[in-house]
Amino acid sequence: MTTPVLSVRDLVVEIPTRRGVLRPVDQVSYDIHAGEILGVVGESGAGKSMTGNAVIGLLDRPARIVSGEVLLSGEPVHALKGERLRKLRGKKMGMIFQDPLTSLNPLLTIGEQLTETILEHLDVTQSEARERAIAALDEVGIPAARQRIGSYPHEFSGGMRQRVVIALALCAEPDLVIADEPTTALDVSVQAQIVALLKRLCREKGVAVMLVTHDMGVIAEAADRVAVMYAGRLAELGPVREVITNARHPYTAGLMASTPVASQGHRRLRQIPGAMPRLDNLPSGCAFHPRCDRAEPRCREEPGPSLEACDGRAACWFPLTEKTEVSA
Repeated sequence: MTTPVLSVRDLVVEIPTRRGVLRPVDQVSYDIHAGEILGVVGESGAGKSMTGNAVIGLLDRPARIVSGEVLLSGEPVHALKGERLRKLRGKKMGMIFQDPLTSLNPLLTIGEQLTETILEHLDVTQSEARERAIAALDEVGIPAARQRIGSYPHEFSGGMRQRVVIALALCAEPDLVIADEPTTALDVSVQAQIVALLKRLCREKGVAVMLVTHDMGVIAEAADRVAVMYAGRLAELGPVREVITNARHPYTAGLMASTPVASQGHRRLRQIPGAMPRLDNLPSGCAFHPRCDRAEPRCREEPGPSLEACDGRAACWFPLTEKTEVSA
């Protein structure tokens, strides 16, 4: 078995506040191998983006990693700071943000931003960096890349800007790319193009991708495996097709039933009652039990189990089986 590109082990992120200490990420563990796309899905506030930011070292203070490990190709990176961490970003880890306008400097041309990144992380000359930048733009589908390398971000459409951001994340040939809601601001047709582009580049370059999104359609189309998060913890982790067709955690089943792509055969979409609890007001026992129609006294009294304590697939005391029906 090859060493995973990314290993997250029992990761805990805390935010101290006046009302107490919040845990937006609580005992999260997973691996991503070369050429694999792991989709991380859940409602807003589930801890998806916070996990990605913790991995790449972009947590805003006072948020901090208090325990657990982040291993990149077997080497610990969670404790790196300053210059050592900055050199790792771009060269070993790339980031694709939701809004490309916030990722690109409006005062610099696309070519200047790409060549700056390439020169920072690769041992090449200025002219070689420019040619690599043109090749990167061409690779992500920017038409007439050699002519448009001197253009500014505002001269591109939203979909083209996102392609430029993907080129920026990949131009220094990283091993890991974290894509945080990369298709949310785009229309459906452009979303499909960006998803296809990510899949192709992942396969061709062997890059490991952590795809953070709330869109199950994107997960179903792009990911190899999916991690479902709820209130900072992993609810379910498994191959995307198995999770979509045979969800074992009641929360995952509720997500599937409320999504058109995964609710075929039902006349009406279902919804999960209630809302995800605030981190400063988590219920006793399993955090999902107030919204779960399968909750038993144990769910209300004991904290939800970890994936390892169950079957490694669903963190639930009473997981669903293939024959279990989720009530409407």
